[in-house]
Amino acid sequence: MPAGTQIDAAVAEPRRLADEQAAYHGAPTWLYNLHLLWLARVLLLRVAAIAFAASVAAAFLIPRMYVSQARIMPPEMSGSNSSLLAALAGRAFGSDALGGLAAGLMGSRNSGALFVDLLQSTSVSDQLIDRFRLQGVYHKRYRVDAARVLARRTRIEQDKKSGVLTLSVRDTDPARARGIAQAYLDALNVLVNRTSRSSAHQERVFIEKRLSEVKGKLSQAQDALSEFSSSHAAIDLKEQTRATVESQGKVQGELIAAQSELDSLDQLYGDANVRVREAQARIASLRRELEKMGGSPGPLPPSASGQADSAPSYLPLREVPRLAAPYANLYREVQVQETVYDLLTQQYEIARIEEAKDIPAVNIIDAPQIPEKKSFPPRTLLSLVSTLVAVLLTCFLLLGRHYWLLLDPGDPRRQFAREVGQTLRSLRGAARSRKVHA
Repeated sequence: MPAGTQIDAAVAEPRRLADEQAAYHGAPTWLYNLHLLWLARVLLLRVAAIAFAASVAAAFLIPRMYVSQARIMPPEMSGSNSSLLAALAGRAFGSDALGGLAAGLMGSRNSGALFVDLLQSTSVSDQLIDRFRLQGVYHKRYRVDAARVLARRTRIEQDKKSGVLTLSVRDTDPARARGIAQAYLDALNVLVNRTSRSSAHQERVFIEKRLSEVKGKLSQAQDALSEFSSSHAAIDLKEQTRATVESQGKVQGELIAAQSELDSLDQLYGDANVRVREAQARIASLRRELEKMGGSPGPLPPSASGQADSAPSYLPLREVPRLAAPYANLYREVQVQETVYDLLTQQYEIARIEEAKDIPAVNIIDAPQIPEKKSFPPRTLLSLVSTLVAVLLTCFLLLGRHYWLLLDPGDPRRQFAREVGQTLRSLRGAARSRKVHA
């Protein structure tokens, strides 16, 4: 087209647009805009077709993502000392209520937050990266970058009411998504089992060591009580004291009767008579027996194994108060050690059972499955939205160009736009000149 013709067309274009606007004078603005868009309907249809084709191609270029989910229920974790505390309370006070209260004070806590931290731990992610070679799958050079991508593709949610954990893993391969989700559960199970077995083993070893110590102390206390009882003939102080008092009363009565008999014989026969001497000997024997029953006021004789044969068959009354305190201490020590030994024996059996348990620590509600449908991208929605955005953008550009051409050349807005354009052209020219000289 000749230059004169182009100039005439450029001059005629604003006139034609002004005539069209004058034809719609008094009409609503949206009607005039709709008229302008209708005139450019062919262009809009072309833009829509091109945008739809391009968005469909782009949507098919986006890799498909599959999600595999698993739902697990973490167990309730309670302190192992609660059973021992309950046993101690029940044994000491003879009440199961106190034992239950003690166990309740120990409390139990939900392990959901702990499971979330374990699933997000570096040890678990490192196992998954090595097992599935995720550095190559994610095209990452460093392990830490692959771990970040894995963390972004893994979602862990916990229901606040039920405590159920939902593990979701996204991947471009449905089989690999299911494998990673199952590997998460396997690693969590191994980690929890290893920690539980370690704690149970340590508890069992500690109780076993403590049980051995208490067993030695119990043996020492029993030996001490046996040695004391054997040395001082103190088997049952209460019964022995009662038997001694009864025997002393009987001997005292016999002594009185023998003394009366001696007085009668002495008056009849004199001191040289055999019967008188027999009565005197009997009285002397009964007095020695009473003295032995009464005991000596001196300190207790030292314990010696050789004194067991010469010890009397009854307990001297004067020695009862001095024997009561050490005997009670030794007896109480034996009872205390026996009680502790019984409690530790029960706790030891419980610890052995806990250590021998081989049940899965993770209760799986829904095992991960291979997803059949993709979760992303929604290709139809992306294509429609992209096409709509392209058409709307084209409409805004057409309307903006139309109203721009209707502006008077002397309008301040057009002058400002020309100034901005000249400034940008000058800056681009300066940049090119510097590049050429460089």
